[in-house]
Amino acid sequence: MEAPQRPAVLVTGGAKRIGAAIARAFGKAGWHVVIHYGRSAAEAEALAAELPSAIAIHCNLSDADAAKDMVERLAAYLPDWRVLINSASIFVPDDDGDIDMENFRKTLRVNAGSPARMAQAFLTHARSKGGKRVVHVTDQKIANPNPDFFTYTMSKHALAATVPMLAMSAAGPEDRVYALAPGAILPSHDQTAEETEVSHRLNLLERRTGAGEIADACLFLAEGWLANGETLYVDSGQHLLAQPRDVIYLAREMAG
Repeated sequence: MEAPQRPAVLVTGGAKRIGAAIARAFGKAGWHVVIHYGRSAAEAEALAAELPSAIAIHCNLSDADAAKDMVERLAAYLPDWRVLINSASIFVPDDDGDIDMENFRKTLRVNAGSPARMAQAFLTHARSKGGKRVVHVTDQKIANPNPDFFTYTMSKHALAATVPMLAMSAAGPEDRVYALAPGAILPSHDQTAEETEVSHRLNLLERRTGAGEIADACLFLAEGWLANGETLYVDSGQHLLAQPRDVIYLAREMAG
């Protein structure tokens, strides 16, 4: 396959939900988009066919060695790979009662371990004509934690911790490593439309934050306008509120 001449971006978890919104935004902006998927092959291939310049690539992010190998193979293939967006994550309901260690190990690998290793490999091996950008999609929970989704929240804190470390040690002078911390964006788990409408307005501005805003923020960070190691919150101010529970459950308590 002939290598694309456009600047390239890899979006993990890019076949569905927020990842797909990010992939579409970069495609519309003229980028070559590499859409990573785990189990959503049909969705990834359909999205790649929809975009002007894109490919779909499979990798099980539970296997950190496979994730690193994927990055190294892409680095050899892409002549101008500028951005890695780690959007894929596992979001399993649990709380502070008793950690399920199997879920903990898998969540930590997918949400923190593999993204950090991929970032290291990308910064080391990728060729770029305009500097390299790593964007770790974290969560507003890194500033506004609560006991719900306990293991997920732990993993996002771990991922966020890698941002300043990578910015200091692994990035070159033209490179940037960022965190992008969204709030509640799309319906989760068994939420109804009514619950989503209420829960997603539990923020400082009392408005819903759209997936398109996350995609636009990724395009902004792809230009490297912020200082290295910064976190950008796109959550309508949710992280500025003290919330004792996840907004899914706060909305249900309000309805009850």
